[in-house]
Amino acid sequence: MLPNRKMHMSDNQNKKDFQKKKGSPQGPNDDFDWSKILKTVFSWGAVIIAAVIVMQFMNSSRANFVEVGYNTYKKLLENDKVEKIDVIKTDVNNYSLEVTLKQEEPVKIGKATKKVKRISVPIIDKVIEGEQKIWDAKGIVYDFIIDSNEWFTLLISFLPWILIIGIWILFMRRMQGGAGSQKGIFNFGKSRAKLISESQIKVTFKDVAGADEAKQELEEIIEFLREPTKFQKLGGKIPRGVLLLGPPGTGKTLMARAVAGEAGVPFFSISGADFVEMFVGVGASRVRDLFEQGKKNAPCIIFIDEIDAVGRHRGAGLGGGHDEREQTLNALLVEMDGFEQNSGVIIIAATNRPDVLDPALLRPGRFDRQVVVDRPDVKGREGILKVHTRNIPLDESVDLKVLAKGTPGLAGAELANLVNEAALLAARKNREKVTMEDFEEAKDKVMMGMERKSMIISEEEKKTTAYHEIGHVLVALKIPEADPVHKVTIIPRGRALGVTTYLPVDEKHTYSKDYLEATIAYALGGRAAELIVFNRLTTGAGNDIEKATSIARKMVCEWGMSEKLGPVAFGKKEEELFLGKEITKHDEYSEKTAQEIDEEIKRIVNTGMKRAETILRENIDLLHKLSKELLEREILDAEEIRKIMNGEELPAVKGNGKNKAGQAQPAENEIPEHVRKLMEERKRKNAESDKQSDNTNDGN
Repeated sequence: MLPNRKMHMSDNQNKKDFQKKKGSPQGPNDDFDWSKILKTVFSWGAVIIAAVIVMQFMNSSRANFVEVGYNTYKKLLENDKVEKIDVIKTDVNNYSLEVTLKQEEPVKIGKATKKVKRISVPIIDKVIEGEQKIWDAKGIVYDFIIDSNEWFTLLISFLPWILIIGIWILFMRRMQGGAGSQKGIFNFGKSRAKLISESQIKVTFKDVAGADEAKQELEEIIEFLREPTKFQKLGGKIPRGVLLLGPPGTGKTLMARAVAGEAGVPFFSISGADFVEMFVGVGASRVRDLFEQGKKNAPCIIFIDEIDAVGRHRGAGLGGGHDEREQTLNALLVEMDGFEQNSGVIIIAATNRPDVLDPALLRPGRFDRQVVVDRPDVKGREGILKVHTRNIPLDESVDLKVLAKGTPGLAGAELANLVNEAALLAARKNREKVTMEDFEEAKDKVMMGMERKSMIISEEEKKTTAYHEIGHVLVALKIPEADPVHKVTIIPRGRALGVTTYLPVDEKHTYSKDYLEATIAYALGGRAAELIVFNRLTTGAGNDIEKATSIARKMVCEWGMSEKLGPVAFGKKEEELFLGKEITKHDEYSEKTAQEIDEEIKRIVNTGMKRAETILRENIDLLHKLSKELLEREILDAEEIRKIMNGEELPAVKGNGKNKAGQAQPAENEIPEHVRKLMEERKRKNAESDKQSDNTNDGN
């Protein structure tokens, strides 16, 4: 942890306020501004209401005319009560008479009678001509008036279309990504990088374990951003970029989140896939916009996750390169090595495919440092387990050191999943604390697969599986170079009917020839056991044969471990970068050499098979004894196997004739006749050997 964190946070507060005023992207929830839409709707609504009010005001002069029936009007006309008549015609060819009487006259309106001087009478155009003759005869003054509301009628007629167009525009803006300033139709070229504030980041370097060297490299960069003069006074320059390399799940993105939490400077986060769009040139435009934002907020950090999506080797691919991707990469290369040295913009990128990146992207000046975030060792795994169990109540029986030793090869994400599975298992059993038993069960689930207790297996298949798995166990126990056996089970897990797990004593980074030959031997131990005991072969050894053949081929073709062919590498792989896998392999050797390679691979595998058979024949009684116990218990751990090997008796299986899986125990395991003969022959040879040894001792 670096000093003066609080002080630096307060110094940057004004900068953050300024960024908010400029309209910098604040987060995913600000992409679509509903307030602007509502404001527009209310504005147009107010205009329409105002127009209606104006129309009502314009028509208010006629509000004092009382509408009466045609008969009432005719009676008043015949009695010479009418002084003046206005014939009103509207836009829709409706006619009405506005009649002014000589004086107030009583008129029946509904059930009541009221004195009025002005009346209004609806009328049709065919009647007007006859009425006009009567008016002329009586000397009544009359006039024709056109009452036009043309603009208002036009507005009403177009109102549905206006609503349809408005809804269409709303949906179009929504499909383009929102109504905000970052996602309009003319803003495809704007960067989609998110500016991460300190309040959003809850991860620090305290939450990162198992990658001490990577943390040290990144802590130095953060310190450079905080105190640049400390390094510049000795002539040091700020690094342009840091590339985080490592397998999936090792914590590369977590490391970047920790940098965001520790840096105290603006932190832009974007994915490599966000640069390339369906429109040509958008990726390069977004790269330029991203670095422009970075320069305005310097000093800052830009994090590009999964950079291999945009940084793949140029000129590769079936049928040529992808022009859009290459344009984006070219823009990225220029921006990384084109801005001023003292701009204070640092690029942090992460990838698990460094082999497909363009060499120009990896050179110093762009990515000055390549930090490997590899799978953690025992100490690192223990630290990761401590981090993930900080908020979990642990029982006194939990030993994280034992768990760390028992999880070789697991990355940080897998260890986090293991801890979570253990907590879920404990909660399922209504426990107040997570016990070591829960962790062991979770470890088996993560490393070997979920138990499939509901899978129905016949007794014959179960018996074959038991001998198969004990074949692996017994061969591994009798070869000193092999990994120690940790646990064996015949409860189906994942896609396997039985599983044997091994627990390496030490972390291995290189493998000896003896170790590889031992691995081939105990991989074929299951097939050898089936052949010896049942005198038949099954498909259960398919994966074992594939594994043994793969190791033997690499020993011959890649590692030079064949005495006949010597230290020569055979075959050159060609990988298609955009497919990410091997599609061709050049055979740069003759057909005779290819035949010799096949013979050597076959010899190595057959030697391992014979070695396994020899071990099992010499220990046929142990094979039968261990298989019997495995059939009864379905799970044997290393301690139980050791006791059986030493001739000790295991406690009886509890459960009233039930095994650990809750299924009925099989009947007494009968020994096949040929296996019984092998056991008797083995006992006879052991007795003769002991007798000869006694005679030799007596002679001495």
